[in-house]
Amino acid sequence: MKITFINPGLPKNGVVVVGVLDGRKLTDSAKALDKIMSGGLVRAIKACRFKGDKTSSLPLLAPGGTGFTRILLVGMGKAKSIDAKAMQDIGGDIYTALSTKGHATVQVMVDAIDKCTMKPDQMAAEMALGARLSSYRFDKYKTKEKPENKPSLKTLKISCAGATRARNAFAPMDKVASGVFMTRDLVSEPANILYPETLAKQARTLTKLGVKVEVLGEAQMRKLGMGALLGVGQGSVRESRMVVMQWNGKRGKAKSDAPVAFVGKGVTFDTGGISIKPSAGMEDMKWDMGGSGVVIGLMKALAGRKANVNVVGVIGLVENMPSGAAQRPGDIVTSMSGQTIEVLNTDAEGRLVLADALWYTKERFKPKFMIDLATLTGAIIICLGNEKAGLFSNDDKLSGQLSEAGEAVGESVWRMPMGDNYDKMLDCDAADMKNISGGRGAGSITAAQFLKRFVDKTPWAHLDIAGVTWSAKASSTIPKGGTAFGVRLLDRLVADHYEK
Repeated sequence: MKITFINPGLPKNGVVVVGVLDGRKLTDSAKALDKIMSGGLVRAIKACRFKGDKTSSLPLLAPGGTGFTRILLVGMGKAKSIDAKAMQDIGGDIYTALSTKGHATVQVMVDAIDKCTMKPDQMAAEMALGARLSSYRFDKYKTKEKPENKPSLKTLKISCAGATRARNAFAPMDKVASGVFMTRDLVSEPANILYPETLAKQARTLTKLGVKVEVLGEAQMRKLGMGALLGVGQGSVRESRMVVMQWNGKRGKAKSDAPVAFVGKGVTFDTGGISIKPSAGMEDMKWDMGGSGVVIGLMKALAGRKANVNVVGVIGLVENMPSGAAQRPGDIVTSMSGQTIEVLNTDAEGRLVLADALWYTKERFKPKFMIDLATLTGAIIICLGNEKAGLFSNDDKLSGQLSEAGEAVGESVWRMPMGDNYDKMLDCDAADMKNISGGRGAGSITAAQFLKRFVDKTPWAHLDIAGVTWSAKASSTIPKGGTAFGVRLLDRLVADHYEK
C-alpha cells in the first residue's frame, strides 16, 4: 500500500474519511462534508449510537449527487486524550475498515483540533504508521484465497496542513515498520522453511543496508567453548549457528563509542528435546525463535533509518530435537564462560543458548548494555498473560528507560523481582548450576537468575516475551499472528537515549 500526504481539501469523489470527536463533535472536514450533504452527516449520526468514542466508526454509503462512493466516520475520542498511540490506532482501524471493500484509493482528512497537543502533520504521520502496521499480511502460502478476501486498497492519501512535514516525519517510521514486518515474516514461517541455516541467510540480507553480518558455524563455536548452546542443537540434523550483526552508525567524534547490544534466542523449533513437550499446541513452537526475529528486525529498522548509534545484534540459532544424538536430562555441559551446567530438563533450552550468546557479546564487544529477548518461559504467561513482557534487570536506569519506551509505543513491560534467594535455587551438587530450580515456583525469575550469571557487571536487561510474541486475535495495529513485540520498543529506547 502506498501512503501519500497531500495539502488540505476535501476530494470531489471517491472514498473519504473524516473524524468525529467524543460527544458527536464534528471536525472541520466533517463539518464541510456535512454542508455538501445538506446536513446528511449529522442526521446519520443522530440516527444511530455512534458518538465519536475512540475505536468506534460509522460507515456510510454516500447519497447520490455528492460524487462520493463511501464515507467513513472515525471516532477520535476526547481531544485532550489524542496522542501518538491513539492516532496509530485510528490509522489501523481505518485500514481494517476499508482495505477489503473494493476501493483502490481512500482519502483521510486530518484537521487541527482544539485542546489537542498534536499538530495535524504529527497526527497524520502517526496515523500513517498505524495504517502501515495494520496492513501486514502473511499469505505467501495461500493459493486459493478468494479475490474479495484480499486487500483492494492500494493508495492511502492523508490530507493535512503541513503535508511535507508529515511526509518527512513518516519516513523514518516507515523504516521501523519495515523492521516490524521482517520480524513478523520470520516468526510466521514454518520450521521446515526457517531453520538455523536459512534464518542466518535472512540476517545476511541486512548487508544491503550497511549492516556487517558474520555467521559462526558449529566448528567455530566449538573452538570458542560454547558447550551450552551446542548441546541444545546436537540432536538435530540442522546445524546450529550464531549470527553477529553490527551497525556502526555513530557519527562525529563519538564514532568509536562502545556499542549497545541486543541478544536474541533463536530456537527455530522446540520439541522440548528428550524432555519432550505435549503434542497439543507444539506447532506454535515455530515461533520460539521470536527473540532472534526481533533482533534482526530491530537491526533492519535502525540501519534503515540510519540511526546515529553503534549497535550489535547477536542471535543464537538452534533446533531442539529428540534423537539418538540428543542431549539427555542429567548431562553436564561447559559454557563459554567456563561455568558448568547440569541439564535437568532439555526443554529449558533457551537459557542455555543465551548463556553462551551473552557471554560472547560481553567479552567481544564490551557494550554499554546488553538486552536479551526470549520466548523463555510459560511461567511469564501465567504471571502477566498476553498483555506485557516480563522485565528482569541488574540496572535501575536501563529498566526505567525500557519501561518508558514501552509505554510510549504500546509495548508494555513489567519489572519482576530478582535476588540472592532466587539465585540459590539454581545451586547444584554436581555442577556450578542446574538449568532449572526443580520446583514449580518462580520459574521466570529463576530463568532470569540463570542468565544473570553470564553477564558479569555489564548493565543488562532480560525481556521474557513468551506471552507477547504471537497474538491469537487482531488489534488496531497488530494483525492476528506474529506481533514483532520489541522492535518498536527497542527502537524507541535507542532513539530517546542513545543517539544524542
